[in-house]
Amino acid sequence: MNKIIKVTSFFLAILFGAFMVVYGGIDDSPGGQVLGLLVAIVGVVGVLRTKLT
Repeated sequence: MNKIIKVTSFFLAILFGAFMVVYGGIDDSPGGQVLGLLVAIVGVVGVLRTKLT
């Protein structure tokens, strides 16, 4: 059960990061795009680390 919660939260982080990148592009905010990219990268790394262990 704990692994399912971790994967779900990292997947939501990926989706939120993608949203921030798109919204930052529409709003013409480079800071928002960078934060969205960082959140998405953290989500991908988290999913990969969870699946490997």
